[in-house]
Amino acid sequence: MDLLSVAVKTRGADAYVAYASSRDADMRYMTHFTTSDPFVFFKKPGERGIIIVSQMEIGRASREATAAVMTRAQAGLPDILKTEKDPYRATAKMIAGQVGKKILVPPDFPIALANILSEYCTILVDKETVRSMRAKKSKNEILLMKNVQKATEKAMGLAISLIKKASVKKGILYVDKKPLTAEYIKFSMHNLLLQYGCAAVDTIVSCGEETAIPHMTGTGPLKSGEPIVIDLFPVEEKSGYYADMTRTVVKGEPSTEIREMYTALHEAKRFGISRVKAGVSGADIHQAVVDFFKDKGYESNSRGFVHNLGHGVGLQVHELPTVGPAGKPLVSGNVITIEPGLYYPGIGGVRLEDIGVVIKDGFENFTVFPEELIV
Repeated sequence: MDLLSVAVKTRGADAYVAYASSRDADMRYMTHFTTSDPFVFFKKPGERGIIIVSQMEIGRASREATAAVMTRAQAGLPDILKTEKDPYRATAKMIAGQVGKKILVPPDFPIALANILSEYCTILVDKETVRSMRAKKSKNEILLMKNVQKATEKAMGLAISLIKKASVKKGILYVDKKPLTAEYIKFSMHNLLLQYGCAAVDTIVSCGEETAIPHMTGTGPLKSGEPIVIDLFPVEEKSGYYADMTRTVVKGEPSTEIREMYTALHEAKRFGISRVKAGVSGADIHQAVVDFFKDKGYESNSRGFVHNLGHGVGLQVHELPTVGPAGKPLVSGNVITIEPGLYYPGIGGVRLEDIGVVIKDGFENFTVFPEELIV
């Protein structure tokens, strides 16, 4: 019996119910159907899941969805609307008519709908069954993510080539007689990614003291002799799967502090990767890198190494499992990042990030992009 059916039976429920659009990663995972409008998914133990969609979507849903498909009319919504004009209450009555008296819902189930649905059903909240299912990737999912990573590395290569070929005038990088900006680097990478069916948002190209703030996206002209952190995490639009990688480079001569931080960082990433294998907890791997940095003279928490060592990647760029203090034992098939970083206000920050899959006795790294501080 599948894990979702087991969760439903264990809680004594009649069905699992979700209501969301395919922008919700759990819904996309369970149905393989993509639409911007919310729709209903329900699954009873041991049975195939069913989605309820509008008549407009029936043709496409029948082709794409892995779940069985039912129209709202087949679920009785038009008859309900004859006497019930409130759309939430009508939808709740439609769902209740299909799923039984006790249902299991995801933690982000819409509260307005849940409040009304609770008049017809007992509602139980499931914390992370589907998210745990998503964390263990199939061979096909792994192949999809490897392909996204290939496109990611092409975009990263373009960004670094622009930095490498730039000239320097009064400490500012120039390309084609114009200042080379973070915005132009992002535009160039995003434009290239579109050619591979991928899209990216919130890409980080930060420079100088901005790099001391891990998720500062960066703006303005790039400077010579200063660290430039490039963190790129595109999604393949057709499949919905992400990749994630980070590199730090300097055009010119970095400060002694940045050079030493980068050397420690490079070693820390290799050390962290060497600790990865099925059965080892994300918490233990993270702590091992904390201890590694401590031995090198770098603190953790508010300065130095300030974030988790890594995270799961899939239909979301941040998902289970956690490679940090709350991390649980890893299993074969987990796709994770290993991304140590060091950050010091007034000096700057450095970060390196690879992505790969946990296997029985190690880590299959998808990332083959070089690591060179000075370009």
